[in-house]
Amino acid sequence: MSTRLLVIADPVAGFKIHKDSTYAMLREANKRGWELWVTLADDMRVHNGSVETAAQRLTFTATQEYKHWFALAEPQHLALKDFDAVLMRKDPPFDQQYLYATHLLTLAEAQGARVFNPGQTLRDYNEKLAILKHPQFTAPTLVTQRAADIRAFLAEHGDVILKPLDGMGGMGIFRIRPDDANIGSIIEMLTANETATIMAQRYLPAIKDGDKRVLIIDGQPVDWCLARIPKAGETRGNLAAGGTGVARPLTAKDREIAQTLGPELAAKGLFLVGLDVIGEHVTEINVTSPTCFQEITDQSGIDVAALFIDALERKLA
Repeated sequence: MSTRLLVIADPVAGFKIHKDSTYAMLREANKRGWELWVTLADDMRVHNGSVETAAQRLTFTATQEYKHWFALAEPQHLALKDFDAVLMRKDPPFDQQYLYATHLLTLAEAQGARVFNPGQTLRDYNEKLAILKHPQFTAPTLVTQRAADIRAFLAEHGDVILKPLDGMGGMGIFRIRPDDANIGSIIEMLTANETATIMAQRYLPAIKDGDKRVLIIDGQPVDWCLARIPKAGETRGNLAAGGTGVARPLTAKDREIAQTLGPELAAKGLFLVGLDVIGEHVTEINVTSPTCFQEITDQSGIDVAALFIDALERKLA
């Protein structure tokens, strides 16, 4: 029998198929004859004690045109435990509804579902705060909601990055220096007048060479990363913020970081992780829906989606 795969993601009609990593996973699984199903996190429910969702069977069409590459059958309410694997690929923000979804995933796992990445690890590894578990690889970092703390950190380091704890794609990230006329407004906005906790990090000049996405699959690093280089006048390298992605082989330091953290993250149940590395420092540990599969594949010749499905097959075996 073919492997039954359920992918929890944002609506497939919105996939940008030239670069979407979830699409690449589905395409590779389809090549292997897997039975593909998709659903939204919003459609999960507990019914008669069982965690189930309104899942739709997905098939690939003959065309690979945008919005026409797939066909969806009518939804069926199916238990998560009835699939061979469940991939949680919903994009952040990690808001209250996302949190509730992780609790349902954990309950489904207790009922026999095999979820990647598991609900508990999604809760334990906030993508910003998780770097604090690995201080040997992090730049000076502050986590606070107090304006006075942020101002003192800025005075100490002279050039800092401020970011919310629940964003993605570079949204809400600011670089501030002591002569910035908008320091007060930026702090007030990000902390919601000292009611929201944020992160401050010392600015890393190595960002000019790229914010590297290093992928780790079941504890093992992919040999190439994607350096996301900021466009002119930008601090952020994120592709969503206009950065340019350039695939490169891992440096010795990239590999040291990945080989140190990889086994530990895998032992926690994290099957797919995207480390963000600037220079020699880890700035984020992405666990919700790590991307850059297609960009690395297109430029390096390494089929990242095939590596991912290979590893998933081994895990399910």
